[in-house]
Parts: sequence; C-alpha cells; structure tokens
Amino acid sequence: MSKPSPKQQLFAQLARAGKGIAHPSRLELIEAMAQGEKSVEALSRACGMAFSNVSHHLQILKDCGLAVSRKEGLQVFYRLADEEIPKMLAALRRIAERQLAEVERIVRDNFESRDALQPVRREELLKMARRGEAMVIDVRPAEEYEAGHIAGAVNVPLDALPRFLKKLPKEQEIVAYCRGPYCMLAFEAVEKLRKKGYRARRLEEGFPEWQAERLPVGKGE
Repeated sequence: MSKPSPKQQLFAQLARAGKGIAHPSRLELIEAMAQGEKSVEALSRACGMAFSNVSHHLQILKDCGLAVSRKEGLQVFYRLADEEIPKMLAALRRIAERQLAEVERIVRDNFESRDALQPVRREELLKMARRGEAMVIDVRPAEEYEAGHIAGAVNVPLDALPRFLKKLPKEQEIVAYCRGPYCMLAFEAVEKLRKKGYRARRLEEGFPEWQAERLPVGKGE
C-alpha cells in the first residue's frame, strides 16, 4: 500500500481538527470559552453539563488543537487555542442557516419570531456609538464582561436589569449583546426593556464575533 500523499496527510489532520466541532456539547463549550478563559467548574456551570462530561469534551478539544489549558493550584483553566475559531463557527453557522432546512426552521421559530425588529449590525453600532445615539449594554455575567467586552459597553447582567432601569437613558437607543447569535440573554433583555418603554434592539451577533473582527474591546470592570 502506497504512502498517503502530503495532501492526504494534511486532509487527515484537518479532519482531526474538524472532529472537535462535531458534537453539540463541544460547540457549546467553544461558545463559553469564546467569552474568556474559564475553569472546568465554571464551564460546567455555564453549559449546564456534568463535570465529567465537560472534562471529557475539553480533552477532545485539546487533542484536536482547538483548546489549550493551564493549571493553577488544583484548578484547570481552558481557553480557545486560536482567535480564528469564532470566525470558523460563524462561517459554519451561516452555511447551515442557508443550506439546512431544519436549521432555518429552528432559527425562524425560536429566534426571529421573538424579535420583529432588525438587529443592529456591527458597522451600524460603531456609527451609532460614535454619534452618541446608542448606549451599549453587555448582559452577560460579570466575570465574562471582565474577561473582555465591547469597548464602552456597560455591564448589566440580565438578572440585575430591573435594578438598572432608572439609570438607563430613554433618549438613546439601547443595544444589548451577549455570548453570540444563539444566546437568549440579549433577546430577554430587549423584551424587558421594551415593556418598560425603552427603545431597545439587540446586536446581531455577540462578543466573540465582535472580538474576532478586531473591533475595539475592553477588559476589567
């Protein structure tokens, strides 16, 4: 049997990397790590998975070259291995939405049906922020905001939103964002804001996609 050609060898390794995204739980873990480095315990909480399952899938992601880890005391922390990974998933999402009828149906019934207004695109948000026409709120948990956020955004975790209402301006449009296009936190925040009389829309995507495009980001509180 002849030795595989260099191209065949490369395709075999690409298939190895592709194995990392070939499971829904691993896709969810990738989304969680795209918010910033997290411990295995934090990933377990964020994704609602058993600790043992999280450890198993993280090891596969590491073996596939999609995640890296470090140890600090008794805890192990994981992060994405490459900043291009969110772009790869965004491309996969766009293809699936266009080519798979079931994906199109799920998006239509569970996402588009909840919000009839056109979401804000990245380019539009940049212009609105420069003109002072929008206030940007990050409705993710505080630890995710501190790991990285859209520059100038204010952290208003969804569960804390009622306490922040009086501090939010009604003369500006409020743009909410969260972990990504399939994260429901921004949808829920926009619904609550509109019921209270605020002009609110959601960002079309989330922080990982914003960061992947090398747009302005901040860290810390």
